[in-house]
Amino acid sequence: MKRIGVVGLGLIGGSVASGLKKRKLVEQIIGYDKDAASLASALEAGVIDCAASSVADSAKCVDIMIIAVPVLSVQSILEQIPLNKIITDVGSVKAPIIEASRIAYGKVPEKLVPGHPIAGSEKQGITSANPDLFENHMVILTPLKSTDENATEIIRKLWQSLGSQVIEMSAARHDNILAQTSHLPHLLAYALVEALSSRGDNMEVLKFAAGGFRDFSRIAASDPIIWRDIFKANRSEVIKALDRFLEEISLLRQLVLNGDSDAMEKVFRRARKARNDYLKQFQEYDS
Repeated sequence: MKRIGVVGLGLIGGSVASGLKKRKLVEQIIGYDKDAASLASALEAGVIDCAASSVADSAKCVDIMIIAVPVLSVQSILEQIPLNKIITDVGSVKAPIIEASRIAYGKVPEKLVPGHPIAGSEKQGITSANPDLFENHMVILTPLKSTDENATEIIRKLWQSLGSQVIEMSAARHDNILAQTSHLPHLLAYALVEALSSRGDNMEVLKFAAGGFRDFSRIAASDPIIWRDIFKANRSEVIKALDRFLEEISLLRQLVLNGDSDAMEKVFRRARKARNDYLKQFQEYDS
C-alpha cells in the first residue's frame, strides 16, 4: 500500500489514518473532509500527509479509498471516485452501502469491499482520533460473490495491520446482528435521556443520577447525524429488534405489576449470566 485516501476525518477516519501513520504502513495518506477546520487539524497533527480540495482530488493518485462518512452520504462520495479504485467504508450498515454503490456506478464495483470496524466511542471529531482504536477489535467485511478476491485480501490485511480480527459475513446478516447489538442499545439510550430530560423537573431528577444512569446513557452522547442515518438506513432490522425488545419489556412490566418476585429473579439471573458469559468471552479475546 503506497497511497491511501481517507474521506471523512472524524473519530473513525482519523483513527484509521493515524493508525496507518503510526505503524508506517503507507507512504502517503491523502485526506479530505468537507469541514475545513477538521481537514486543517488533521494536517497540522500529522494524521494525514496531504489535504485534498475535494473527494475527486483525494482519489487521483491513491491505491485505496476509505470512506468514513455518515452512511446516507456514502453515495455522493462514491459518485466522485473512479470505478478502478479499491474502495472500502466503515459504515454501521452494509446492505444500503452496497445499494448506494449500485446506484452510483450502475453496478456494484468489483473492487468495493464493504467493511465495519466494531470499535468506536461516543467521542467525536479528529481530536479524538486514536491510532490504537482498532487493536483487539473485530472488523466485519461483507464482500459479495462478485467482489475481487485480491481487493478483499488487501482490505483484510489493512485491518489486520491495525490490530483487528477480521471476519466475513453477508451484508444482510451483518445488518441484522448490528441492529440488535449496537443500533437498539443506542436507540434505548437516546430514549431514556430524552424521557428524563423532557420532564418538567428534569434538573431535580438528573441531580440524583449516579453510575447506573451514566453507564447506560453514555452512548447517547454519540453523533446525532451518524445515528440518524443509521436508523434510517437500517430501519427494517431496527424495528424488528425494537419489537422483540418491547415484547420483553411488556413481560417484565407485567411481572413488576404483579409483584412476581420469583419470576423477576429468574429473568434477572438469566440476564446476569448471559452478560457474565459475554464478558468472559470478550476478555479471552482481549488477552
